[in-house]
Amino acid sequence: MASMLLTSLRSSPLTSVQAAQFGRMSWVSAELTKTSPKSKKTLAKPGVKNIVLVDGVRTPFLQSVNYNNSGHIISERTISKKRCICYMAALGAGFSDKTPAHTVTMACISSNQAMTTAVGLIAAGQCDAVVAGGVEFMSDVPIRHSRKMRKTMLSLNKAKTLGARLSLLGSIRLAHLSPELPAVAEFSTAETMGHSADRLAAAFGVSRLEQDEFALRSHTLAKKAQDGGMLSDVISFKVPGRDIVSKDNGIRPATMEQLAKLKPAFIKPHGTVTAANSSFLTDGASAVLIMSEEKALAMGYKPKAYLRDFVYVSQDPKDQLLLGPTYATPKVLEKSGLTLNDIDVFEFHEAFAGQIMANLKAMESDWFAQTYMGRKTKVGAPPMEKFNTWGGSLSLGHPFAATGCRLVTTVAHRLQKEGGQYGLVAACAAGGQGHAMVIEAYPQ
Repeated sequence: MASMLLTSLRSSPLTSVQAAQFGRMSWVSAELTKTSPKSKKTLAKPGVKNIVLVDGVRTPFLQSVNYNNSGHIISERTISKKRCICYMAALGAGFSDKTPAHTVTMACISSNQAMTTAVGLIAAGQCDAVVAGGVEFMSDVPIRHSRKMRKTMLSLNKAKTLGARLSLLGSIRLAHLSPELPAVAEFSTAETMGHSADRLAAAFGVSRLEQDEFALRSHTLAKKAQDGGMLSDVISFKVPGRDIVSKDNGIRPATMEQLAKLKPAFIKPHGTVTAANSSFLTDGASAVLIMSEEKALAMGYKPKAYLRDFVYVSQDPKDQLLLGPTYATPKVLEKSGLTLNDIDVFEFHEAFAGQIMANLKAMESDWFAQTYMGRKTKVGAPPMEKFNTWGGSLSLGHPFAATGCRLVTTVAHRLQKEGGQYGLVAACAAGGQGHAMVIEAYPQ
């Protein structure tokens, strides 16, 4: 999967020689009115390289697919644990074995970290071009044997005599065969993210109705964007033994009545977070080509956007686990010298509808800004007519490490389509971390 994306980015008009020069891999009205092109100031700085997003692609984001023997495409998810999945993907895509690659991880903002690492490498003069991306394969996560079984198997491997092996085999009990399921709880709180989302929604007074309405908005807008051909970054791929997969399969507009029938998924029976107003486990991969503007133009490319300022934040993982966008947004705006009103396009990661609504309420609260953020006044919430208007993670899906590239590519495409100049990406992540980035449209 990841290799296939890199192959797509490598395809024309690059020659094999040019490819080897790559330094590293790493809701609203029925009809949105297009904004007129703006004539705001550019964020270009004297003596600082302009770094551009040339293009971005992704696989369809899929709820669940039986990939059969397609493990060779992404070299199995276990590679992300034991080897450098980035390097394996690059080799599978046909990049030169002389092209170094490395893998970074930061939970749900891993590909954001990959992209900003690319920006840093280019700004430092280490590279002219970087492919950054992310991949997640949730249909087949590794499940380990129990600790006792693992110890027995290791001892069995070391046993030198038949008697020793038979003795170890005879020591295996039925309980030893019980597997260890993947850990999903936060290390610092021993609480799942769904529980945190439920508590956060309650703390900010976000009702079940508000969450279901936002989830329905996300699916409705995603369906409209999909039917309208807006999701042009999606590329088809063939699953061995199955049909060609060409579009996201988690977009399912429903009715409020249908959503209301679902029971709480985490805090029972009084919680408000359900399967419908949460992002679902997703398989998918994404990648972007980032270059210095000079190099991109020299190679005949027309960039889609400038990648400008970015920040990372971290806060209390117990009570503010999912508030990364609230903390990161004002910091990146101040760093860029912009205000909320300057932003034409907002793309926030939708982990849960309750998480999004809580962030929007926190951003509109003077009390929260003063008490928790050390700010005199509130940040202000993005206007909904600019916010996630092509759907979001609730509807498109959320392959953890691949979402960041989708957000950035979507901002670039929306800026082109809507005639805006500035876009802002923001996301939360496990551990109470967060990220925000300002993106500037490339002159058309």
